[in-house]
Amino acid sequence: MTPEQVHALADLYGIVYAEPPYGEGPEEVAGFRNGLPEEARRPGFTLITAHDQGVLVGAAYGWTMGSGRWWRRAGQDPPADVREADKFAVMEWIVRPAQRGRGVGAELMRRLLDARSEPVATLASNPRSAARTIYARAGWVQVGDTTTPWGARMDLLVLRTSAKR
Repeated sequence: MTPEQVHALADLYGIVYAEPPYGEGPEEVAGFRNGLPEEARRPGFTLITAHDQGVLVGAAYGWTMGSGRWWRRAGQDPPADVREADKFAVMEWIVRPAQRGRGVGAELMRRLLDARSEPVATLASNPRSAARTIYARAGWVQVGDTTTPWGARMDLLVLRTSAKR
């Protein structure tokens, strides 16, 4: 991942996560910016981006969460078949506010998951976010919850992707 990509992704992250219910500021954006190069080196890392007239308007990325692995600090284990499967963990799905409602986010997620061979995708979502409703409409199912290091509760969701393969 180039420094330019990291900078553009961090700028977009800052715009999206400044909104409620997140309310993140410069410290969290710096943490994202500093951690992104390491995330990009994880096994199975995949990044999909969307641009409008050369400007980054959306991004989605994740990596492989291998068989037997699950989210840290999860309140409960997922169903056994989910735990034992290789999973694709979607870590970020961000769209510039002015581009929402135009299919940018749906296309990003479709392209991201279509590029994967894992039979299950998983993600953590703030239960108060607008994205949480979108995930439910798209067929993601809650299988548990977790708490972030800073104390925020997150829903743990899965989508069985093998049916479309």
